[in-house]
Amino acid sequence: MNPTLNKSDFEELTTNLKDLAYSYLEKYNPSKQQLKVYLLKKYLLKIKGSRSKKEVSAIIDEIILNLEKNKILNDEMYSDSKARIFLKRGYSLNKINQSLRSKGIEDKYVKQSIDKIKENEIEPDFVSALKLCKRRRIGPLRPDSNRELFYKKDMGILARGGFSFDLSKRVLDLDTQEFNKLIKLI
Repeated sequence: MNPTLNKSDFEELTTNLKDLAYSYLEKYNPSKQQLKVYLLKKYLLKIKGSRSKKEVSAIIDEIILNLEKNKILNDEMYSDSKARIFLKRGYSLNKINQSLRSKGIEDKYVKQSIDKIKENEIEPDFVSALKLCKRRRIGPLRPDSNRELFYKKDMGILARGGFSFDLSKRVLDLDTQEFNKLIKLI
């Protein structure tokens, strides 16, 4: 086996993976875990080299470390920005927590992001529940004749959104006029 041939093959693989990483970073703002999965999938599906998964994984880890060192990839900033986006969409703190963890964010960054939300917002879950009701047109936005019929369904929607029973009940028991006043304040 020619060692220079292996070295050129290694360098070619590394440059290919770096190019893929940079192009992915131009399009999206991924977490470290998302980038790692993307690069590994691209290697297995497109490049199909003769290297083992462990070798490729080590190369990918090295690329990710280099990107972190150059401050191109940062999970802490990713966590903060995604948490704010999810809160604006009407996600509960529980759902934000689960979403960030599923994206491979470390627990300490998730906790920091949620703590920042709790510091800056007054009752973030209540506000998010109101936004969800408005977006899905449930609870106080239903006609009065249908509210009792759809109470369980609305409660299920809020429960799947990650809201507690007490909070869901509090939001669903609001009058339409009071709900509209609160929405205007948001």
